[in-house]
Amino acid sequence: MDWTALFISGKLALITTLILVTVSAPLAYILSFSRFTGKSLFEALVNLPLVLPPTVLGFYLLVVMGPKGYVGSLWEWVTHERLVFSFEGIVIASLVYSLPFAILPMKATFSKIDKRLLESAYVLGLSSSSTFFRVVLPNSIGGIIISAILVFVHTLGEFGVVLMVGGSIPGETKVASIAIYEAVEALRYSDAGMMSLIILILCYIVLISVNLLTGKQSDGAYS
Repeated sequence: MDWTALFISGKLALITTLILVTVSAPLAYILSFSRFTGKSLFEALVNLPLVLPPTVLGFYLLVVMGPKGYVGSLWEWVTHERLVFSFEGIVIASLVYSLPFAILPMKATFSKIDKRLLESAYVLGLSSSSTFFRVVLPNSIGGIIISAILVFVHTLGEFGVVLMVGGSIPGETKVASIAIYEAVEALRYSDAGMMSLIILILCYIVLISVNLLTGKQSDGAYS
């Protein structure tokens, strides 16, 4: 069994989760409570990975992150290394692919915050940033945790986007989903079955955790 591929999947999921939760919280706050020109267009762009086939998204990321793409050429100029077919490349691809799974749960949680709390914060003279850190975040911990869990499990199961951008380089970009696919192709069903079982159990535990957190939030809303 390819333990290295499982480790890379876990590492990728953890890094993606930490970055996305940090970045998506203020972004979800802006989308929830701010009005600006082109907001609907921007929100649709953020949610586009939800409906795009992974191979289509992966293709466009490959073009943008390739040596002749804007992001890829800039990366190569700064680091003197290629972005595609690298671990850093699949991290960036995962950030784009999993972004909606971070933002949507946070937006849903932010929308449930009592508007009187926000109004009181503004009356007391708190700025938007202070309101975000002192009012919104403390009242949205459950939703942020759910967002982190969903991003982690979604990234753990990535296949098409990672394969397009990172290929299948052992010890570098070969994640568990790719290892399972290659094991099946090589008729190594026992290896594929064991890795699939590990991911299945992990995802099931994660979904149970989400259900428990969602149940607690619902109970709290009606108490």
